[in-house]
Amino acid sequence: MDAPRAKFQPVDPGFAARVRASFGRQKAMALIGAELTVVEPGYAEIALPYRDDLTQQKGYVHGGVIGMIADTACGYAVARGQVLRPGRTLTVARGEVYAEDGKPVATMLQTLMMLPDTPDTPE
Repeated sequence: MDAPRAKFQPVDPGFAARVRASFGRQKAMALIGAELTVVEPGYAEIALPYRDDLTQQKGYVHGGVIGMIADTACGYAVARGQVLRPGRTLTVARGEVYAEDGKPVATMLQTLMMLPDTPDTPE
């Protein structure tokens, strides 16, 4: 069962476009075929279709690949990211990954640091 989503008011009204543009620059997400499917204030979903070349020896999607989509927001799998506590400098978020049948695959807790004067592109 999905946890209720908290409603956040983004400081930047253009946040969704900024998030999608940032995701689009992540070459690793393109490499594994991940797609940013939902962007809402404080919530995101990333879908990853099953591909044999992303599996470990037993045929399951490799945990490192699951971690990739959980860190950025795992058959067919979905990673859902939700802000638990927004802050000016530190934000706490939770990521959950579900298999195509809806069974949970992985959970992570993450602390993100806001670096307002730092671009998210390589120098």
